[in-house]
Amino acid sequence: MPKPNRGLTDTIKERSIYVYLPTKDMVGSWKKEAEKAGVSISKFVIDRVEDSLKRDEGEEGHLTRVELVRKLREIEEEEKKMREDNRMLRRLVENLESELRRYRVEPFAEEGFHGVRRFDRELIDLLKGGASYNAQEILSKLGVDPSDSKTVRAVNGQLEALEEYGLVEYSGRGWKWKG
Repeated sequence: MPKPNRGLTDTIKERSIYVYLPTKDMVGSWKKEAEKAGVSISKFVIDRVEDSLKRDEGEEGHLTRVELVRKLREIEEEEKKMREDNRMLRRLVENLESELRRYRVEPFAEEGFHGVRRFDRELIDLLKGGASYNAQEILSKLGVDPSDSKTVRAVNGQLEALEEYGLVEYSGRGWKWKG
């Protein structure tokens, strides 16, 4: 099927400029650069000349293709670094929350503790929500690792203390707020 006539063939001589480069090496170099850029030699020369003219005219904010590629690489590197920092900060927050939780529940993990114990606000709020939760659900919602036996023991100690005060009750379905 022949190409549709868009009228460009009729004006080809009016739109042509012949450029003679000083050496064959320069011709080969330009063609290689155009190929590397993934464009025809005509498009390559047009882009470079237009970039040069716009810079000469002092057009603000004009960046050449090379400058844009360089800037894009810098931004991608910065984004990669920010993602790594974000990942690290998330891990630090998780570690600090775990440490804080351990600190708060420590009095409930010690047998024979004497003094004032503070209940975990998250546990109270969870139970006050009205639903019934089994031990696994409570640990999961509080973000407690089930293999952390000291923290698990402390959460159980809090539940038992709340039960002694008549604030929660344990049924076959799990722990539920009474008070």
